[in-house]
Amino acid sequence: MSEEDPSAALQARLAAPGYIASPDLATCAVLAQALEKPVLLEGEAGVGKTGLAQALADAQGLELVRLQCYEGIDASTALYDWNYPRQLLAARSTDTAKTVSESAKGLFSEDFLLERPLLYAIRQAQPTVLLIDEVDRGDEEFEAFLLEVLSDFQVTVPELGTLSARARPQVILTSNGTRELSDALRRRCLYFYIDYPEADQELEIVRERVPGLAPALAREAVSVVQQLRTREMHKVPGVAETLDWCAALLGLGVGSIRDNRERMQSTLVCLLKTRADQLALGNEDLDAIVQQATSESGG
Repeated sequence: MSEEDPSAALQARLAAPGYIASPDLATCAVLAQALEKPVLLEGEAGVGKTGLAQALADAQGLELVRLQCYEGIDASTALYDWNYPRQLLAARSTDTAKTVSESAKGLFSEDFLLERPLLYAIRQAQPTVLLIDEVDRGDEEFEAFLLEVLSDFQVTVPELGTLSARARPQVILTSNGTRELSDALRRRCLYFYIDYPEADQELEIVRERVPGLAPALAREAVSVVQQLRTREMHKVPGVAETLDWCAALLGLGVGSIRDNRERMQSTLVCLLKTRADQLALGNEDLDAIVQQATSESGG
């Protein structure tokens, strides 16, 4: 009996919590686990980068630990801090007979340590899925700090010494391309670019995530979104927008985008996220898009 393809097996496990991964993406995730390497995911917003980390955690019954990066994030925010209010209370109640050094040693102990996402993920007895989201929003100094942590999966707390990983986490880093990441970070990761899905894959995602939507309407909706992505837009709709729109169509009882034109048009706020894009889509353009969508779906 031939062994099961691990990539296909992971695809099936990811589909259980509702994440439809391409074969190539599933293979990348399998290799990352086998090689114990982080995965760097790039792609436009809303294509499922963050969703992969959550799906991996759900599929394996692991905890998802998320570090949301932003401009100005530093090591203390990501790694650890001290519970200063508790330290102050403890200091006030300390026996005056103790020396200053003894008091300081007691105050900077495990009892007062606040674990931030990176340290928390490293110190868990069971593996976690560590999501470092939008790493490109941090600066070069923070990126260099991450390199050190991700290379050895250990950190040094001066008051406590070196703390090593009890169980190596599965690491997913995401980037929206707002800043070019260093070669050093890319070398340490497997890389995958998640593009907008083809129509068949997006339809499968819609059927999985919005199961109450009529099949014909699902095909029409996906066709509309696919056509919009071929246009010059300030904010191209991602899969997240497709799912929001489909949920809106279902919630408003739209049976067909052609037969419920006015109501359908009011739901485009789910897809068109800038004033410029809303103004650029004129009635004639929308008519042509709707006509093609209903024709392709057999409507």
